Amino acid sequence: MNRTEKEAVIDQLHAKMVKAKAAILAEPRGLNVATVTELRRKCREAKVEYRIVKNTLAIRAAKGTDLEQLSKNFVGPTALVMSYDDVIAPAKILADFAKDRENFTLRVGVVQGQVIDAKAILALAKLPGILELRSRIAGVIAQPATKLVRMLAAPGQQLAQVIGARKEQLEKQAS
Repeated sequence: MNRTEKEAVIDQLHAKMVKAKAAILAEPRGLNVATVTELRRKCREAKVEYRIVKNTLAIRAAKGTDLEQLSKNFVGPTALVMSYDDVIAPAKILADFAKDRENFTLRVGVVQGQVIDAKAILALAKLPGILELRSRIAGVIAQPATKLVRMLAAPGQQLAQVIGARKEQLEKQAS
């Protein structure tokens, strides 16, 4: 890779690091292609970027971003996982992936400017994701409206039941 290519990679990576709300560094060792492909697919589905980075280029790209705090952790084989929307999604994906594999280690991460260690990444993974939180909020908002509709419908139903019972009474008396 020549100098201009390296500078282009650094610029591209820097632009992504600036936008990232969450980033996690992991150490993938000895993973086969099928396993990495499956991890990349899960990341793509969650709109999370997974890339193997060259440490020297990543350190240069991180300058002036929140990820600069992680510069000392760019050693050995390094996977950089970044999310631009949901800060919990990368933690969930990587924690789930790492629990079955000894050769994939979570190192450290940055979430909205705060450095977190591997234990904090695992704790973050246990929190509900943005989609789950949105559905919970929608349920809470819809619940009072549903109760109101039931309360408004109840008198009409009760009146219909009373009329039906009275009709049956009159029919029995006429027979």
